[in-house]
Amino acid sequence: MSTEKKFMEMQDKKLSLQLGGGQDKISKQHESGKLTARERIEKLVDPGSFVEIDAFVTHRCIDFGMDQVNAPADGVVTGYATVDNRPVYLYSQDFTVLGGSLGEMHAKKITKVMDMAMKMGCPILCLNDSGGARIQEGIDGLSGYGDIFFRNTMASGVIPQISVILGPCAGGAVYSPALTDFIFMVDDISKMFITGPQVVQAATGEVVTAEDLGGAQTHNQVSGVAHFKCGSEDECFHAIRTLLSYLPQNNLEDAPTYSTNDDLNRLSPELNSILPDNSNQSYDVKDIIKQIADNGEFLEIQSLFAQNIVIGFSRLNGKSIGIVANQPKVKAGTLDIDASDKAARFIRFCDCFNIPIVTLTDVPAFLPGVDQEHNGIIRHGAKLLYAYSEATVPKINVILRKAYGGAYIAMSSKHLGTDLVYAWPSAEIAVMGPDGAANIIFRKEIEAADNPMEKRQEKIQEYRDRFSTPYEAAARGYIDDVIEPEATRPRLISALEMLESKRESRPPKKHGNFPV
Repeated sequence: MSTEKKFMEMQDKKLSLQLGGGQDKISKQHESGKLTARERIEKLVDPGSFVEIDAFVTHRCIDFGMDQVNAPADGVVTGYATVDNRPVYLYSQDFTVLGGSLGEMHAKKITKVMDMAMKMGCPILCLNDSGGARIQEGIDGLSGYGDIFFRNTMASGVIPQISVILGPCAGGAVYSPALTDFIFMVDDISKMFITGPQVVQAATGEVVTAEDLGGAQTHNQVSGVAHFKCGSEDECFHAIRTLLSYLPQNNLEDAPTYSTNDDLNRLSPELNSILPDNSNQSYDVKDIIKQIADNGEFLEIQSLFAQNIVIGFSRLNGKSIGIVANQPKVKAGTLDIDASDKAARFIRFCDCFNIPIVTLTDVPAFLPGVDQEHNGIIRHGAKLLYAYSEATVPKINVILRKAYGGAYIAMSSKHLGTDLVYAWPSAEIAVMGPDGAANIIFRKEIEAADNPMEKRQEKIQEYRDRFSTPYEAAARGYIDDVIEPEATRPRLISALEMLESKRESRPPKKHGNFPV
């Protein structure tokens, strides 16, 4: 065979690979509202930057007629590319080839790019669209999942791992996304569950649709498994690119710094009047975040789950920060089981990847109730305490209003190693709120009064004036300064610049026993 014919043969083979399971399967994929594996990659990464690896790999199974089955690229496209000129590794499962099912060689392709991502210190992007383990390959498929899970675990805290659910993801397959840092889902096409609707009905008698069981809305709002819900695949890829812009390449680097035209000394007079005069009235803490952040930009994470706490990324003077904030609009900003889990995991992510943490505190308590106690609020609340205590990145807390009891301690207090704690003049720092405190401290005086209601109000005000201020805590060094609300942004920027050289070590140990 001539050299020219060899070139032509190579081109024909590559062209055939580009078609995956064939035009009919591609058309069916499009009809279901989904892009193909390669189309997804091209939309996600910088144009022309994707380089495929292992395109010619295929299965070697001969059982159950598989020796007669052609499976181009073995149902997964793997390689490397750039996003905003920063290198990433990725894989995209091809549902047009054997339903994107995972077999021995399919898994080996995935583990190869995961290993390469680790060696090069680059993020790994995992685009999932698969029917699960390839049954014809038996234990080899299960072995492949185990190999992937192990690498997910080894990569945790070393490189950012992002999973994108763009079709079915069932059974053991769901645990790889669960081991990664962030999960994206798309309305109508994303499905995640351990057991599908049919199995659930057979086992328990419960009738449920795939969407209600494991759709994007369910996992973003109810379970908290997912972090982002997008209306389309295009929207999803844009959101991934935005998220990556806040993250470093790996745990040894800092997140990229972006130039900003937002004055680092900018004051926000609106913040001086943003809190209601009545401390029992609510407000939207996201309005405060947007006033503080560069150009008002804030990428919220898990926006539909545990809405009594707000987490996400922003920038101050062009540098990435993680924000944790109580949300008074929802459950009065109390900390419950889900909010504690949500915040703790985010804090640990920021600590892994050298992203400073800014906390905005307005918390009246841990949420009381039988349901909370029986479901382990003690254990879950401990996760938040552990996460803040463990974190060695720069930590700054701004107490906006309420900071009561154990919840005050849990929200990045000085006692957990927070570097700087600021308070607005509106801050109320105490063991409990004035109403409850007055009932306990002055109970006898109130009962003995001619007008108990009047006496109670008098004692509530007395307690508020004495203790529900930032100055008692400041007098003991638990608060570093009481600041004007409008100056919050420049004070935070100044503090973060000062903390850039922070070095803090923890006692040598294999690892802590995190209260899971």
